[in-house]
Amino acid sequence: MSVISQVDVATQANVYFDGKVISRTIHFANGSHQTLGVVMPGEYDFDTTQAEVMNITSGKFDVLLPEAAEWKTIVAGSLFELDANVNFKIRTEVVSEYRCQYK
Repeated sequence: MSVISQVDVATQANVYFDGKVISRTIHFANGSHQTLGVVMPGEYDFDTTQAEVMNITSGKFDVLLPEAAEWKTIVAGSLFELDANVNFKIRTEVVSEYRCQYK
């Protein structure tokens, strides 16, 4: 298990899609933040407000990236990057976890 040290964690969760996607924001001493989340099986449509790097920490996602015609499978230990102000879709058949880093 990977550990992130010396952070502050928001006590209120970010809850989306009727509780099927839940994340917590962690804050670093340098002012940056990331989210750690869990995605239940299903298909979800997301929008970004800033550039992101999505690291899959367990399970796997099928991702339909902006302007892509085909879904791409991203497994635990892999990542994908997103620009600000784009739409993307995630679907998964298993409970999966991620770490989202903001640029």
